[in-house]
Amino acid sequence: MSERRPSPFKTLLDSDVCTLIQAAEDVYQVRFKNRAANAYLVRGSSRTILIDVGLSSNYPHLLTCLDHLGCPPEKIDMVVLSHEHLDHIGAAHHFHGRAFIAAHRLAANKIMLRDDFSMLRKMFNEPNVPINIDLWLEEGNLIDLGNFRLNVMHTPGHTSACITLFDQDKGLLFASDTLMPGGVMGGVFGSGSIADYIQSLERLKGLNSKILLSGHGRLSDTPQEDVRIAIQRSHGLLSDTAQLFDALDARANFEPIMQSVRDLNKLDDN
Repeated sequence: MSERRPSPFKTLLDSDVCTLIQAAEDVYQVRFKNRAANAYLVRGSSRTILIDVGLSSNYPHLLTCLDHLGCPPEKIDMVVLSHEHLDHIGAAHHFHGRAFIAAHRLAANKIMLRDDFSMLRKMFNEPNVPINIDLWLEEGNLIDLGNFRLNVMHTPGHTSACITLFDQDKGLLFASDTLMPGGVMGGVFGSGSIADYIQSLERLKGLNSKILLSGHGRLSDTPQEDVRIAIQRSHGLLSDTAQLFDALDARANFEPIMQSVRDLNKLDDN
């Protein structure tokens, strides 16, 4: 088996807890070595943003990387949250009053209501602190940083609220947990859907992307191959899910629910 070719991306800082990697000019990945998601710093000519921030416990290590780049929190204008899972957003509360915090409206609703089930609080054992969302994003919004122009794409599947940011001119694809290197998928959680996942991946396939900056794992300079593999795997998952659904005898499993609906309708007749 051939070994993976050397990474074309330069490592700027490496410690026991995180790695700082330059993805492109003025674009940096903070890759944590625990369960936290990657954070990305995009330093524009007019504005600077962070895309995801990792777990709350990782905040000191995020600060170390930002300081190494000469970009303390006071210089960050906006924190963009890719979706509601706490491994991506746990440290966001540290930026209250310093930067605008943005998320898709579906994620914003879950985060503001502190929907612990959707946010996976118990899975990540995060503190129960409020995270306020200042800006509710929608499909088609443009985040203009001067020399970067990031288009907001609503790409549900992993959850209902996932967004992808794409800079068409530079080919930068910030795909969070929708697509990872090697065609790895982030799984389908709670409000997610494998059918939505496939549609989102098909949208990513149509982009002229050059660098994949995902929610977990390494950077990739082969995003077209990554998305091709992910689409193939997602169709396989859809087929497996259908077989499992048949094996569980869905009609019998849904009968108690349907009976409850019938009982409620009877109450309306009284």
